[in-house]
Formats: sequence, C-alpha cells, structure tokens
Amino acid sequence: MTTKVVILETIRKETISAELRDSVDRHVAAWSKELSWLDPVEEAIFVRITIVARHASTFRREALDAGDLKTWQFKVLLALRRLGPPYTASPSKLAEALGLTRGALSSRLRVLEQAGLITRSTDLDDRRRVHVKLTAAGSDSFERQVGSEQHRQSAVLSVLSPVERQTLSDLLRKVCAAIESEH
Repeated sequence: MTTKVVILETIRKETISAELRDSVDRHVAAWSKELSWLDPVEEAIFVRITIVARHASTFRREALDAGDLKTWQFKVLLALRRLGPPYTASPSKLAEALGLTRGALSSRLRVLEQAGLITRSTDLDDRRRVHVKLTAAGSDSFERQVGSEQHRQSAVLSVLSPVERQTLSDLLRKVCAAIESEH
C-alpha cells in the first residue's frame, strides 16, 4: 500500500465512527494489504453498489412472492404502464419492449387476460391489428407491487437526509451516463 493510501485510510478511519463501518471497510482493509495496486475507494464503491443491487433484487423477489404477480406478469404490466395513458400497445411493440417473440408473448397475454389484468381487442379499422390494454385491475396490481418495493427501498434510504439522497442520485447518474455513452 502506498504512503498516500495509508494516510488517506488512516484519516478516513478516524472520521468514520465505529458504528458506521461496514463489512466493506473490512473487505477493503484486507485486500489493500494483499494488493498494493488496489484503489480502496474504487473497491469500496463497487462492492457497496453490488450489495445495494443484490438487496434491491431481493426486495423485488420478496414483494413478488408476497403478492399476486409472477415476475413475468409484473414485467408485462410494467411495460404497458411505462407507455403512459392509455396504457395500450400492439403485441409486436410489447414483445419488442420485453425482448420476447410474439409467440412467447401471446401465451403470457392469455394468462393476464384471463386474470383480468389486460384486455386484447381487435382494431375496428384493421381487423389484423390487436391492441393490448392494461385494465384497472392490472393497474391496481402493478401499483401494489411497486408500492411494496418502494416501501422497502425507502426504509433502506431512510439513513440518508434528502440532500444526501439527491447527492447520491446525482453521482450515480453521472456514472450511469458515462457507462451508457460508451455503449
């Protein structure tokens, strides 16, 4: 470990109270001793992002398990809801948004239609066209799912002030924008 890293790490440890230290601090301390070239700040950032992402995934899975939607059902309702009012799309547009074949989507739509979460209707001007529309029941089911997830996310972020939340969001946006501009 370089002298600069040792000094920065010592200063950081002195300014971070013991109750705020986490498993990542221990992880970084151990690997910094083993890998002299390791940037401890970068390592801490990526390990913490990984932990947050894993928990976010768990929140969604647990909310889905506790609710009345399967993951694939939620994704179809999400795709329709994302379109905005009137929450309608053609099957081909929906299949494209979900990365599915029209055949795979058709069987999923059948189940959602039987559950009353969507309707499928034929276009009055062109009978070859079909419209998939989110129903009020589908919208309610989607909202319950998102609300359950949001509750857990808010609880996790409750340790941050509104200003800290905004700062975190802004910093992550900057990183995401850089990643997206590369692709």
